Amino acid sequence: MAKERYARDLLLRIIAAFAVGLVYNLLYAIIAPLTLHWSYFFFSIFVPSALIGNSIQTLTNNFNFIPACVATSAYVLLAMLILLTKDINWNERLQMFVFGSLAILAFNIIRIELLLLTYFRLESAYDSVHLFVWKFMSTAFVVILWLVLARTYKVKAIPVYSDIKYIIGMIRKRR
Repeated sequence: MAKERYARDLLLRIIAAFAVGLVYNLLYAIIAPLTLHWSYFFFSIFVPSALIGNSIQTLTNNFNFIPACVATSAYVLLAMLILLTKDINWNERLQMFVFGSLAILAFNIIRIELLLLTYFRLESAYDSVHLFVWKFMSTAFVVILWLVLARTYKVKAIPVYSDIKYIIGMIRKRR
């Protein structure tokens, strides 16, 4: 009975993870306006600016929001980590994703604010800071967030690895 339940759960988790990949554009459509409008709101407190389309415009500059600014892939990565980890009930998976998504949104808005303010304070360092934050910090944040969520929800399994180990153990027992 436990094997059948595990097999159903694994299949459902794999289908859900695949579905997350298919709804990437829908996630982007939901997250992009939130990210853009909240970023503009906080930025306009510090620098006179206007929101025009997907751009924040100041008196001297135009900052275009491109899809990478939204960090949709961070939300997808978080969802994949949650879905591809065994021994988490579905209610906790949902809670982990909601709290994790709010954390990613907050981190992303702070990241955008700091980058925009860096441009005005240290324009010469902007490109280097932007690349560092984009390439390293964003991925590191999702990994750290996953570790915090795993600890908070007392997750003992390792994404993908624990399933593979469990399946190999079941195969060995059958021999």
